[in-house]
Parts: sequence; structure tokens; C-alpha cells
Amino acid sequence: MSNIVIIPAYNEEKNIKEIVLRTKRAGYLPLVVDDSSTDKTSEIAKKHGAIVLRHEINMGKGIGLNTAFNYILKNLPKVKYIAILDADLQYLPEDLPKLFSPLEKNEADYVTGYRNWKTVPLRHRIGNFVWRTTFNIIFNTRFKDTNCGFIAMNRKAMKVLLNSTQGGYIIENMMMIDAMRNNLRIKQVPVRVFYYDVRDIPTGIRYVLGNLIYIIQTGLRLKYGIEIRLYRQLERLKWIFTKATD
Repeated sequence: MSNIVIIPAYNEEKNIKEIVLRTKRAGYLPLVVDDSSTDKTSEIAKKHGAIVLRHEINMGKGIGLNTAFNYILKNLPKVKYIAILDADLQYLPEDLPKLFSPLEKNEADYVTGYRNWKTVPLRHRIGNFVWRTTFNIIFNTRFKDTNCGFIAMNRKAMKVLLNSTQGGYIIENMMMIDAMRNNLRIKQVPVRVFYYDVRDIPTGIRYVLGNLIYIIQTGLRLKYGIEIRLYRQLERLKWIFTKATD
């Protein structure tokens, strides 16, 4: 099978059967990275036909993607394209063909979804507006969405971005920036999104600040040679969220 879908998961026994089966019905092989779940996520995913890779300790989404990329590059030489799909059904497996299509037509190396902001809760909409606007100003781009976690790429991009998967909640920005730095062809396609939980305000602020500081710090370093080390300092103080653990 030339297309594989990476599904990072942590304690997702409630959803994992459905997302694995819907991914298979869409015509793709699911690869679940279980980030040290304490429930039956791995067992259920295996039972319903997914490849399952498991961390013995919780490492975060970024390391989970790194685990999946390395496995595919070493063990699945026939895989040409991969997608990343959250296990919580925030994005729909039925939209996977939209992401794979530009890759299969050789129109792009790296594809991200973009959300219809009218369907996004106000709090999330504001945070994403701040990130997107800042990103586009600093990097002189016109992306419609800079933080969508629904992503696809070809094998070339996977090799290039292998070391770009060290973040948690900054992972989308990190990969987008490195895709641009390596002159990968980037395309965005519309995808549907659903929100089931709304974070409390203090938590939301820490997410927004973490991404915003990373965008500004990285942009200043790459565009103007200005080095600021604020991000890691705030991370150590736990004033911002950086590692996705669920």
C-alpha cells in the first residue's frame, strides 16, 4: 500500500476502533503510535488491523511522529505518501483523499488542511488568528491556517522533516517552517473540523503564548539573525505548554 496514515494516540480506547476502521474504509493503512496509554488503545487498534508502535513512557506527539517516520522509512519502502490524523476524531478520515490528492498529482510535497473559521469556537478562533497573522507577517506568507494538525506529505518531505518533529503543541509550526526552509512545495486544502472540549481560559492562554513565542523567536532568528532564548526559559518554568501528552 502506497499511502499510510499515522495516528498518534494516548488513552483513546473510546475512539480508536472507529478511527482505524474509517481510515481503512477510506482505503489507507492506519499506523497507530500509542504514547504509553494506560487503557486498551493498543489492543483495540491491533485487533482491527492497524500497525501499532508503542512507547513505554509518554513522550509527546512530536516524538511519536518521529517514531512513525523512522519506522516507515526503514520498514515500508513502498509507502510513497503519509498523513497525520488525530485519534480524537477532530478531523475526519473521509477527508484524507483531499490531502493525498495534491501529492499523488505531484502538485505538492507537503499538504496541510485549512479550517473554516466559522465552525471553530471563538476562543480557538482568536488564538489561531494571532498565530496565523504573526506567522504570515514574519515569514511573508499567505497561509490560511498555520496550526492545522491534519497534514500529509510525500516520502521526500518525511525524510527532510525527520528532525522537525521534536515539539508538541508547536509541531505544526515547526514542520511548516522547516518545509519552507527546505523549499518543499506546500499546498493547503479545506478540511472539516469538530471541537468536543473547550479548554479553560488560563490553559488556553498558555497554549497561545507557547506557539506565539515560538513563531516570533524562530522568525527573528531565521529572517534577521536575531537570537532570543525566551521560549526554552518559559518552557522550563512551565509558563507555556509545549509537549502534547494526549
